[in-house]
Amino acid sequence: MKYIVYALLAAILISLGSGLFYLSRDDVDSTKLLRALKVRVALSAILILFLVASYFLGWIRPG
Repeated sequence: MKYIVYALLAAILISLGSGLFYLSRDDVDSTKLLRALKVRVALSAILILFLVASYFLGWIRPG
């Protein structure tokens, strides 16, 4: 379970890095930059939904 969270966090960081790369290299209106932002937002939403579902299913407990 924690490996899924680690994998999603790593994917978010990779998307963040690629967005930074495209921002510094390409045009500001680049579609690659927009795609990196969309991927990062989608992965973040998936991570939040996964953590909330895990909490309600009893897979994780606070504290």
